[in-house]
Amino acid sequence: MKKIVFLGPEFAAEALRPELPSSVELLTPMPGTSEVGEAMKGAHAVLDASMKTALTDDMFAACPGMKIISCATTGSDHIDRGELDSRGISVRTLRENRDVLNNLTPAAELSWALVMACARRLVSAVEHTRQGLWDREQFPGVMLNGKCMGLVGCGRIGGWVSRYARAFGMTVLGFDPYLDELPEGVEAADLAAIAQKADVISVHVHLSDETRGLLGEDEFKLMKDGVILVNTSRGGIIDEDALLAGLESGKVGAAGLDVLEGEPEVADHPLVKYAAANDNLLITPHCGGFSPDSVKLVCSCAMNKILKELEG
Repeated sequence: MKKIVFLGPEFAAEALRPELPSSVELLTPMPGTSEVGEAMKGAHAVLDASMKTALTDDMFAACPGMKIISCATTGSDHIDRGELDSRGISVRTLRENRDVLNNLTPAAELSWALVMACARRLVSAVEHTRQGLWDREQFPGVMLNGKCMGLVGCGRIGGWVSRYARAFGMTVLGFDPYLDELPEGVEAADLAAIAQKADVISVHVHLSDETRGLLGEDEFKLMKDGVILVNTSRGGIIDEDALLAGLESGKVGAAGLDVLEGEPEVADHPLVKYAAANDNLLITPHCGGFSPDSVKLVCSCAMNKILKELEG
C-alpha cells in the first residue's frame, strides 16, 4: 500500500479520494501539528496544499520511503531541501503547469479586492455603520480612474491585475526584468520609476535571494505620499520595517497584505499589532489562492504528479 500525506482542506481531500487507485491510502493529518511528522514516517509522498507546516530536513530524514513532494502551490520556500536533494527526491510545484495557472484568478482577484478596500477604507466604513453611525465625511475615497498602477512583477497574476486596473481607467507601469514582453497596455519602467510615479503599487513576484527586500527603505523614500501598497506574493519581498515606518509616517496611505514574514506564527508580528490599532493596514491570512474551485483543480494536478512518480 502506497501512502500519501495530504496537507490541505478536507473538502479537497474528499475530492481527491475518488481519483486514487485502491493501492493508495490518503493520510490527512492536521497541518501545522506534530501529526504531520508522524504521518510522514511511513509515507511515500506528500501533497502540500496548505503551506502551514514547515517541512524540515529532520522530518524527511525520518521518512525512508519518501519519493516525491508535490505542492499545489507555486511557492515551496517552507520546505528544506538538504535531505531531499541528497536523496534525489524532487519537489514539484505549480510553476511547472502554466496551462493550469494561467486561468487561475483568485489571487489576482484578492489583490484587486485589497486595492479597492484600501482606496475606499472599506473595512472601517462597514464597521462604522455596524455601530449605527452614518457620517460619510469620515471616509473620503480615492478615485482610481486616472491614477497610476505600478506592478512589481508582470507574470500571470500581475497580468490579470493589469487588466483590472485598465478596466478602472488607470495607467499601468510594470517592472519585470524576466519578461521580454509585458502584458498589453503595460508600460515598462524600472523600480525607481514605479516608486516615484505610482499611486498604487501591487507586488507579484516569487521570493528568492534576488527579490528579498526588493522594496526597501530607498524605494519607500521615492514613493508618493499616501501611496497604496498591496502584497499578495511573499512577506519577505517588502522590507516590513520600512513598510511599518511608512504607515506610521503617512508616506504609505494604506496597505493590503495577504502575506507576512514568519507566517503562520504572526500573533506578535509588529504589522499585525499595528493593524489591530489602525485602519490603514488590512491583513488577510494568505488566502489569495484559496477558492474551493481552484483548490480542487490544483490538488488534482499535484496528485497526478505523485501517482505518476509512484507508478514509475
